[in-house]
Amino acid sequence: MRKVSFAEFGGPDVLHLVDAEEPHAGHGHIRITVRAAGVNPVDWRIREGQVLGAHPTVLPSGVGQDAAGVVDEVGEGVEGVAIGDHVFGEGASTYAEFAVLSAWARMPEGLTFEEAAGYPSVVETALRVIREVGVRPGQTLLVSGASGGVGSAVLQIARHQGIAVIGTAGAANQDYLRSLGAAATTYGEGWTERVRQLGRVDAALDLAGSGVIRELVGLTGDPRKVLSIADLGAPEFGVRFSGVAGSMPDALAEAADLIARGRLHIPVEKSYTLAEAAAAHIDSHAGHTRGRRVLVI
Repeated sequence: MRKVSFAEFGGPDVLHLVDAEEPHAGHGHIRITVRAAGVNPVDWRIREGQVLGAHPTVLPSGVGQDAAGVVDEVGEGVEGVAIGDHVFGEGASTYAEFAVLSAWARMPEGLTFEEAAGYPSVVETALRVIREVGVRPGQTLLVSGASGGVGSAVLQIARHQGIAVIGTAGAANQDYLRSLGAAATTYGEGWTERVRQLGRVDAALDLAGSGVIRELVGLTGDPRKVLSIADLGAPEFGVRFSGVAGSMPDALAEAADLIARGRLHIPVEKSYTLAEAAAAHIDSHAGHTRGRRVLVI
């Protein structure tokens, strides 16, 4: 089979499309024929060697965690899923023609493989950070870097929970944020004053790592009400950095329910082939994404 692999840490140019042995589903796992794989910032951070503590990597290594596809092997001990089912979930080395998943859920009716591949990690992250930052129904949550996959999920899930949302993003994504129910404003000089004009901020999330932790603490008045998933220097300001995933099976079940009820939709901004994985990483690293980027197999 074909898969994307890297034999050394570095830039996008270390990614290569190679021929590899097919993986197989062990106990408690399933294998899918991958139809689409989600592109996440953690993918290029692992490739760069940034997050080896949380993601020990043996070289050469495959790439990717999220995927959607058709079940073609069911491991021992697995119940409730059959060969031929359409599923989305989390696994290892998902930038490939076949991948083994450790957590999965059936795809909601009407969802494409491309769309489904964009949900697993971002929904788990969104649910986790909303919970960890301690924002409650009736309060207002500020989301810095709100137009990407995690931001899109946070805005919709928070509103579903009765939480008002303010989002910051580039000028081109203001209407997109408003379409998700957020009060929106742009980055740049004077952005904190523009946020204050939109109302009180009870809690804040840094999703982009753009050096705004100090300002977010100022807006909330309490570093304990700010959380980052993108700035490793956040603890210097007394702000929690969240990098340990929660329950993926629970997140997938909640995602499937919200999608089926029309409460959650994350658009795919751009699709790539396996051979274009390096370009996908370059674009993901550049940011300013509206929704998700995925590889189509």
